[in-house]
Amino acid sequence: MRQCLLIAALMMLSFMAQAADRRYELHVDGMACPYCAYGIEKKIKALDGVDKSSVIIKLNDGLVIFEADTLEPMNQASLKTLINDAGFTLRQFQVQPVKPQKE
Repeated sequence: MRQCLLIAALMMLSFMAQAADRRYELHVDGMACPYCAYGIEKKIKALDGVDKSSVIIKLNDGLVIFEADTLEPMNQASLKTLINDAGFTLRQFQVQPVKPQKE
C-alpha cells in the first residue's frame, strides 16, 4: 500500500515538474483603441492555462503579454490564428520560461 502511495506521489510530482509557467510576448499590428485591446484580451483569457491576472496589453506599443501554465508551449501558429481571428496581425512572437519568485 505504501509503495502505491509513493508511486502516485512521485507521478504527481513529475507531472507538476513538467508543467512550466511561460511568459508570452506578442507584438501585434493594428491595435488602435481600448476596444481593440479588449477583444484580444478576451480571446487570450479564454485559452487553457492562461493566468487571467497576468494579461497585460500595452496599446501604444502593440504588445500583449501573458503567462500560461501548460505542459507544452503554445505554438506561434495557433496564437497567430487567434490574433488574426480577432482582426489583427501577429508581427512577432516570443516565449520565455517564468523565473520562479524568491521567497
